[in-house]
Amino acid sequence: MKQEERSKRTYQRILTAAIAEFGGKSYESASINNICSVNHIPKGLIYYNFENKDQLYLRCVQACFDELTAYLQSASYPPDDTAGSLRLLLARRQTFFTDHPSYKRLFFQTLFQPPLHLANELRTLRRAFDGFHAARYQAVLDHIELRDGISAQAAKEYFFIFQEMFNGYYQMQAVGGTDLSLLIENHESKLPALIDLMLYGVAKEKD
Repeated sequence: MKQEERSKRTYQRILTAAIAEFGGKSYESASINNICSVNHIPKGLIYYNFENKDQLYLRCVQACFDELTAYLQSASYPPDDTAGSLRLLLARRQTFFTDHPSYKRLFFQTLFQPPLHLANELRTLRRAFDGFHAARYQAVLDHIELRDGISAQAAKEYFFIFQEMFNGYYQMQAVGGTDLSLLIENHESKLPALIDLMLYGVAKEKD
């Protein structure tokens, strides 16, 4: 085996072990020492490939967002079926997380319990993911009739405001010590209803 191939395999082995470590614990609790001991990886190999814990963590998060975004993008969303398109998006997201449980916890940790000193880097890593959802929301807006006085631009701004408020609500609970697994379950169960409310509101218009 060529040296280049061995190096790639070593890098991937470290990354896979780190994803399992960071995906199973909080950023603070995860450790390079544990990655090494559990997976029988010499510490020198990790520091040869990654400068420090922060760089290794960010590379794990990047892999999570890149693979999730690519998986969501690979679907064909029905342009004329708003509800069906959104259901498909949520279903594919759930399928991805079911198939990649470590990515699931890592993803939600970045939403609810992000290491504050890496906030800017995490926002950068989310750009493709957020851009995909913005494009999907725009596609929905292109096929629905907006209420009088609501422009497409305003609707997009509301979408991001709702998203930040929704995630911020769970961030506060995470800070308060609520178990991450419970937060994930609660978040995902309420997400379809939130999207419906975001699109159609809560008040029934009078005739």
